[in-house]
Amino acid sequence: MSRPVPWVSPVLYGAVLIAGLYAWLAGLGDTRPVPFVAGLAALAVLDRFERRIDPVLLLALRVGLFTLVASADGAGLSRVLFVLVPFTAYFAFGRTVSVALAVGCVVVFAAAGTIHDPHWLADAGQVSDLLMFCVGLVLAVTMAAVAAEERRARMELAASAAAVAELSATAERNRVARDIHDDLGHHLTAIVVLLEKATAFRDLDAGAADRAVADAHGSARRALEDVRRSVRTLRESFSLEEALSALVEGQPDVVLEFSGEEGGHDPAALRALYRAAQEGITNARRHARATRVSVAASLDPRGAELVVSDDGRGFAPESEGYGLLGMRERVELAGGRVDIGSPPGGGTRLTVTIPRRAAP
Repeated sequence: MSRPVPWVSPVLYGAVLIAGLYAWLAGLGDTRPVPFVAGLAALAVLDRFERRIDPVLLLALRVGLFTLVASADGAGLSRVLFVLVPFTAYFAFGRTVSVALAVGCVVVFAAAGTIHDPHWLADAGQVSDLLMFCVGLVLAVTMAAVAAEERRARMELAASAAAVAELSATAERNRVARDIHDDLGHHLTAIVVLLEKATAFRDLDAGAADRAVADAHGSARRALEDVRRSVRTLRESFSLEEALSALVEGQPDVVLEFSGEEGGHDPAALRALYRAAQEGITNARRHARATRVSVAASLDPRGAELVVSDDGRGFAPESEGYGLLGMRERVELAGGRVDIGSPPGGGTRLTVTIPRRAAP
């Protein structure tokens, strides 16, 4: 697995190269420049192709090249390269292996010192070098842990962003589906009912049939206007009273009552009431065969309420379809509730209540 901080190794290689060459030119120790430089160059090439190499083999090659460079550096400055062993291993094998390798580096460092000088523990300089090496290992493992956690957090954030985008797209598809159903579905139902009426009265009452056809034309025009209005409301403010008035216009069997002020009410709640009115009128015509529909909207400081009632054949709970489901979803998103049933006197009564929330 590639490292999230690929710049660490090249920076350390460069520092070791400069320090080693300086020590060679200054005569500090017995430095062999050819294997020293060649080893560092091989490490740079290895890092370039690390994604194509098996992690275990990559680790072994790095340790071998670190050993080559350190053995060619007479000044002993290249031992710092071994802090990269646990650092790079952290991203490929995890924390446990990284810590184990760090401990192993300390043991090897101490063993090499003992072999070279059995009394090295009495040398304060060499003990100080070991302690500094241990500090470097701790910092390397810590830095690797922070980098790995940051990468994990970025991956989770990217996954969350993708999930949010998918949810947003789904919500938008559902909204468009509800709008198509509420807008066009309402008017298409009215057109179908009017054309059926025209067909039924064509031979019995030509005048009534002509009026039904004219009303169907009017419903078609209103459908087109609703589509345009839906587009405009994406950019302009929404007025529930105006929208309801336009909805019942040209429908003598629908009576509208409106009271209250819209100011301060959430536009999403007002749109939800409008869509509920559309669905209520559509269902009254399509399913209840109502001859009279009443739409009453009232707004007050506590909230908004819409009541759609008709004199049709009543409501059957098992007949609830996509339109009512979409209406419930829309109202719930606005923080309200939907109640629908058949009162004792017959017909259907749809009640939508939405508590008042401050407009965003």
